Amino acid sequence: MSRALVEVVRGDLVESLHRGSLVVVDSDGSVLRAVGHVDVPIYPRSANKPMQAAALVRAGAPLEGPRLALAAASHSGEARHVEAVRALLADAGLDESALGCPPDYPLGEAARVAWIRARRDPAPVAMNCSGKHAAMLATCVARGWSVPGYLGVDHPLQRACRVEIEDRAREKVAAVAVDGCGAPVFALTLTGLARAVSSCVQAEPGSAPRRVADAMRSWPELVAGTGRDVTELMAGVPGLLAKDGADGVFVAALPDGRAVALKVDDGADRARPPAVVAALRWLGVGEDDEAAAAVLQRWAAAPVLGGGRPVGEVRAVGGLLD
Repeated sequence: MSRALVEVVRGDLVESLHRGSLVVVDSDGSVLRAVGHVDVPIYPRSANKPMQAAALVRAGAPLEGPRLALAAASHSGEARHVEAVRALLADAGLDESALGCPPDYPLGEAARVAWIRARRDPAPVAMNCSGKHAAMLATCVARGWSVPGYLGVDHPLQRACRVEIEDRAREKVAAVAVDGCGAPVFALTLTGLARAVSSCVQAEPGSAPRRVADAMRSWPELVAGTGRDVTELMAGVPGLLAKDGADGVFVAALPDGRAVALKVDDGADRARPPAVVAALRWLGVGEDDEAAAAVLQRWAAAPVLGGGRPVGEVRAVGGLLD
């Protein structure tokens, strides 16, 4: 069964518990530590994006560098993200009307406030998955595949994504549903998800999955955004590849291939960073690197406020990986 991963402490009492499952795998994919249901399928949501982006590259997508990082992003909707999406679409001969993701406000708080102050309505280009959608559309144009219907599970683009995910995870997709952005989402076990992202960082230089991993690590600010855990962890821990997913999913792989994947049962995003940091520390990250230790410390706990001041914290349960 799943178990408590993170506790919310207010004053001297534990006020809430976030239960879930967490797995740590070695570079060969063997399980080093398992907490909870690590072999039960979950929807990785946007944590599947590195593998989806690798499928686009393998299919011949005209994506390099920052645009490849954007293809795997759940971006904050900052100006740089929106402009990059528009430029990618324009180079494919398309505009925002081609995007199949729903209209939304930017995910990042500052970007959302700026968007609303400018009296802009929700728009597909501001939606956090618009980079993935623009990259999918560009791939369809490059391959001569149908642009209308690109989100259909039987479209050649989505079939390619499924094959790539299964190959990387070394397991068959257990279920298929529709993600929040409208694209198919393919279910994996947490162990399969960890193995999939581990395989991306260990792939041969120049290969499709390695190009995605290298792009994400080189431009972490495009993968998420200002002040986001994904961006700061990748920027602060050398060689780390990290990706979040909606409803409490997170996956991270070190350059040597050791990887962590977790799912919070109640979908609480606030529980992800403390659990991930606990696992990375268990792997020894930050022991000999003061900068990495500092960024882990920043995300190890979040303050619980009372009257506008800290009165507790959200933190990993003690002895989580013992």
